[in-house]
Amino acid sequence: MLSNIRVLTWFNFFSDFKLYAPFAIIYFAQVSGSFALGMAIFSIARIASAVFEIPTGIFSDRIGRKKTVILGASSAILFIIIYAIGHSFWFLVIGAIFEGLSISFYSGNNNALLHDTLKEENQTEKYADYLGKISKMFPAGLAISAVLGGLFSVWSLSIVVWLSVIPQTFCLLLAFFIKEPTTISRMSGNIYRNLKEAYFQFTRNRKLKYLSLASIVSDGLGEAGFLFQSAFYNTVWPLWAIPIAKTISYIGSTAGFHYAGRVIRRFNIFKVLIVGNLYTRGLYLLATGIPTVLSPLLLSLSSLFYGSAMVGRGSLMQKEYSDERRATMASLNAFAGSIFFAVVAIILGFVADFLTPAKALFFLQFFHLTAIFFYWKLFKFHKP
Repeated sequence: MLSNIRVLTWFNFFSDFKLYAPFAIIYFAQVSGSFALGMAIFSIARIASAVFEIPTGIFSDRIGRKKTVILGASSAILFIIIYAIGHSFWFLVIGAIFEGLSISFYSGNNNALLHDTLKEENQTEKYADYLGKISKMFPAGLAISAVLGGLFSVWSLSIVVWLSVIPQTFCLLLAFFIKEPTTISRMSGNIYRNLKEAYFQFTRNRKLKYLSLASIVSDGLGEAGFLFQSAFYNTVWPLWAIPIAKTISYIGSTAGFHYAGRVIRRFNIFKVLIVGNLYTRGLYLLATGIPTVLSPLLLSLSSLFYGSAMVGRGSLMQKEYSDERRATMASLNAFAGSIFFAVVAIILGFVADFLTPAKALFFLQFFHLTAIFFYWKLFKFHKP
């Protein structure tokens, strides 16, 4: 069963090996005509993800993790092809819907697959270590693809998007090598009852409630800001140089994920979450409050705490999920996060159109204080 971990490691690498990623907002804005419409593509993808989130989570718990990964990889190939073809906003919208479908297949399923695999080997206590090691492949894939994307962007952003189809094909091939864990629980046939029970587990468990609220706010604001970075970078750097800052950021994330297990054992995870958030906010305020040629380099350093925060929070949430509804509960959390992200992304694009990308990112940072509040509440009531 531990062969699943090797498969997931390389699957994560190729799933985020997207050469267009550093230029996504620039490409979408060029095709659609504005930052608001460009960010709307990200929003539509996440709204679609929210719509598909619950059915795909239940599908994973009832049918199996492997089939869910295969469907997710197939959807990923389709959405990138449509993005590459897209010569209008509506083509991008169709691609965003398929991207949302792909995200929903992965979101609750893949971490549940890792947990089930380790449970079958009686190694669930090592979940944080394994999650960190396989998750570091996401930014590692982004880092390498950013360098290659920067080289090909000299000719055309469209070519960069087309080339991104190749690694998604590798993901589909890898998915067929996954072994279905026998420890996966089969839920009853009453989907509505299972969904209701999963929801009530969030409302009854105070620790899980605060973890969920913190993840929804932090990920929604953080991802919207991160995806919009390139629009800001392009105001102080030429297009070809943007991957430099992105690559440094991805390398920092890779290191953060790799050492996440050690950091979590060495320090209190709640302190890591709060201190890391404050550190990131400070860099953003400095870089966007006074935009200079050094601003992209400052923002690239904001990723150092990202890996340990994601692994620590993910480990805490997996401990609170029930075995019967593990993927369903993760999908419920992702559903709320997707809706929140969709709203934030559109607002961020409008603010950038009316003001500037720098000011849009600057004002966004103050809303992150909400996530810090939830972490503080969590730490206050659940001191180790």
